[in-house]
Amino acid sequence: MEFNAPAGDNLFDNAKIVGKATRRIDGPLKTSGLAPYAYERHDVAANQAYGWVVGSAISKGRIKSMTLDDARAAPGVIAVVAATEHEPVGSSNFNMAPLFGGRDVAHYHQAIAVVVAETFEQARAAAALIRTDYERAKGVHSLEKVKASAKVGKGYGGEDMRETRGDFDAAYASAPVTIDSQYTTPDESHAMMEPMATIAAWDGDKLTLWTSNQMINWSKQAMGSILKMPAENIRVDSPYIGGGFGGKLFIRADAVMAALGAKAAKRPVKVALQRPLIANNCTHRPATIQRLRIGAGEDGTISAIAHECWSANITGQGGEHGTAQTPKLYAGDNRLVASYVGQIDLPEGNAMRAPGEAVGHLALEVAMDEMAEKLGMDPVEFRIVNEPKTLPGDPSKPFSERHLVRCLREGAERFGWSSRKAEPGATREGRWLKGMGVAAGYRGAPTQKSAARVQLSEDGRLTVFTDMTDIGTGSYTIIAQTAAESLGLPLDRVQVELGDSNYPVAAGSGGQWGAASSTAGVYAACVNLRRKIGEALGIDGDQATFADGSITLGDGSAKLTEAGAVSADGEMDFGKFQQDYDIGTYAGHFVEVAVDAYTGETRVQRMLAVCDAGRILNPLSARSQVIGAMTMAAGSALMEDLHVDERFGFFVNHDLAGYEVPVHADIPHQDCIFLDTLDPVISPMKAKGVGELGICGPGAAIANASYNATGIRVREYPLTLDKYLDRLPAIA
Repeated sequence: MEFNAPAGDNLFDNAKIVGKATRRIDGPLKTSGLAPYAYERHDVAANQAYGWVVGSAISKGRIKSMTLDDARAAPGVIAVVAATEHEPVGSSNFNMAPLFGGRDVAHYHQAIAVVVAETFEQARAAAALIRTDYERAKGVHSLEKVKASAKVGKGYGGEDMRETRGDFDAAYASAPVTIDSQYTTPDESHAMMEPMATIAAWDGDKLTLWTSNQMINWSKQAMGSILKMPAENIRVDSPYIGGGFGGKLFIRADAVMAALGAKAAKRPVKVALQRPLIANNCTHRPATIQRLRIGAGEDGTISAIAHECWSANITGQGGEHGTAQTPKLYAGDNRLVASYVGQIDLPEGNAMRAPGEAVGHLALEVAMDEMAEKLGMDPVEFRIVNEPKTLPGDPSKPFSERHLVRCLREGAERFGWSSRKAEPGATREGRWLKGMGVAAGYRGAPTQKSAARVQLSEDGRLTVFTDMTDIGTGSYTIIAQTAAESLGLPLDRVQVELGDSNYPVAAGSGGQWGAASSTAGVYAACVNLRRKIGEALGIDGDQATFADGSITLGDGSAKLTEAGAVSADGEMDFGKFQQDYDIGTYAGHFVEVAVDAYTGETRVQRMLAVCDAGRILNPLSARSQVIGAMTMAAGSALMEDLHVDERFGFFVNHDLAGYEVPVHADIPHQDCIFLDTLDPVISPMKAKGVGELGICGPGAAIANASYNATGIRVREYPLTLDKYLDRLPAIA
């Protein structure tokens, strides 16, 4: 089925299940510990052995030799697979850094061996007996040092990440009011709770991976390329995933080393990467340097805007494009937007929740506040004055649905913005300096082709099969809601099976496309099933009403169980008509903070997000996604920072003890409001993703609130107290 025209009324417009706050159907399994995560699947393959991955101790160079005899002779050891004895594995479209094999070392903690033993402790102990002699090479580990040599980056479609419109230089030079500011963001870790983990088992030339992965089909194809084997001989299974944030979009060393270890040991092998390897061996969000220049008239109308972003990566490609939101958010006839990428000898940088936009908002939305202050305008009104009518970078392209102004106005009223004092440092409660901040938010709303199979049993139960994943986002529940609504069944009569590459290929969890795409694929399968049920009962399934376990058309009706066992496949493809629109999600973010005038401690007191993201399929899980993203944004603004040891080229704080993330005490109150506008261009469900929108803007709102509280503008993230403690205003 192709979705190729804006949808009119459909069966979801009077929904009884879709759009209702619904507890996650997988919740009882997860809260009781019965949901089997990758490393815990003891029953999927008999006689599992344990693998321990050894990472390189240098960041660049070659392995001169590896002494392996002691490890191989250690108690319980079954096999040792070492890089010096193995040709480099292949590459795929989804991994930039080498995953294993050969003597060349490209980054710190690159996998150089896996030890397989009868127990976890034996594998770990034996791995410590391996002695590796290296020939070090000099690397570069600072973005600042490679900034000058960085080149224009490439977008996801291979396009140059540099756009111009009008004459920015002339417009900026003639603007009555201007700003020119630089902002920096650090390397960041995904820090998901579940580690990268895989159980691998061979059956002749066929491989099964029980793993933790967001994109099942991508990973199946990638693993075939990496191991140089037919992808159809590989099965990938990930029914439960303990967080990913983009870090599990791609096959990583856990899966490769488990597969190679299992082949060498001739039995199933399970591998979980230790935390330091998750930080250094796997992907992370790259650091950025961003420059914002804005020129405006005295009335606040932006006439010139330039946003340039520098980042770096191990291959010199695929950087962190912090300019992604800037062509979308604000009007301005003269524009320059560019992202540059340099080569750096650090572990691979890749997608992390809202790649590009998450850090881009930290610069753009603070620059907007700086400009508003210079103009003497309220920051909310300054943003509203510069609301575009069509896409700023392409005036011929309309927005499908855009309600950013409504988000800002309703958010300001709900938050009590009118009580904010414009003068920084003017609000005090004892030792606490208090302030409010605002930021707009934008994140794209793409869709991906998605398929599913639905099967009605003779007793009237419906089962959905699709390789879509649930990384804690609530996919199980919204898919069940979609199927139940489509067939007129109660939710408890629907079962959902996810994450197995034997099922029809869905969109997967990434890019904020999962919810809109996967539910559309399930809808397509349900439409086909309705037709088959109608045929079995002699009724036109397209015209009939499905409700309360029955099918009705005119005066005729029948129970679904009368159709017998029926199944149907369906796939939703998205027509090219969507290219005629800019389809996005929008938010207004508001934050109140208090800063201790003596210690510099920042406490986030209130956070509000007002979100415009199409139909909200399940307000309960959608809210959970948004407040989780807001929490991540607070981490980015206030504490998260992978510290680089530039002498040796690795991330020093490579575990959850040294890499600080927010805890409950850091986030006392959050609120989330959904406009629940229906976007007819996005999908038959008229729904968009929302899980990444929530991280686009709150960090900047925190920074703006901190400035409003203290009068100190810090442009180097995170906003740790060492950067402003000596500048805090004195307490009388």
